[in-house]
Amino acid sequence: MGRGRAKAKQTKVARELKYSSPQTDFERLQRELSNAPESDRLNGSEPLSDEVWSADDDDWRP
Repeated sequence: MGRGRAKAKQTKVARELKYSSPQTDFERLQRELSNAPESDRLNGSEPLSDEVWSADDDDWRP
């Protein structure tokens, strides 16, 4: 017992999420994407240089 109110509230919230249309500020989104530095475009990691890979090339050779 007591499940009726909880289910009704969940149904109400789900319906609001499904049929609501949030306003998207496309100009702001475009500014954020165009002004992002290159490191941010790579998920926060810095681009790797060739020096990192070439430094350990001779370590595995006998």
